[in-house]
Amino acid sequence: MKKALLVIDMQEFIVGENHANIFKYPGDMVARVNKVIDENADSVIIYISNLMRNNIWNKFAPFQCYEGTLQAELVKGLHVNSKYCFTKYKGDAFSNPKLTTFIKENGIDLIELVGVDGGGCVSLTAISACDLGFKVVLNNNAIGTTFVRKRDKYFKRLKKLGAEFVS
Repeated sequence: MKKALLVIDMQEFIVGENHANIFKYPGDMVARVNKVIDENADSVIIYISNLMRNNIWNKFAPFQCYEGTLQAELVKGLHVNSKYCFTKYKGDAFSNPKLTTFIKENGIDLIELVGVDGGGCVSLTAISACDLGFKVVLNNNAIGTTFVRKRDKYFKRLKKLGAEFVS
């Protein structure tokens, strides 16, 4: 099986030193993700960034993350070992059709996910990966969760879809 590691939303505004107050992740979150990145040096590593559209509604959000801003950048200290970076404007990384095309064109059939949030983007991306027919692995050691109840609901669904959970 050809594997891709998806590194989800490891950005300054979420896990950086000056992250938005809404996000509560362990202080060693970057180190946990880096460990998995380093262990997957032989895999295709893909970085996913979450962006907001610059519109009137988002001006009132508790945080802003627009393309080209410091907040949108991958977090300082993250091991960036590939040039494969995709953006998204929704929780599910597969909402960007370029990601699906890239994965299929590269013959990838196994997707491991790390990053944030287990109660949001990581789980939503994993559900779509299952729906698209990929084998899915969620690495619990490197998934941060602020939204615990949502994570529990999504993980239950992912288990039914056949996703594997590793620690």
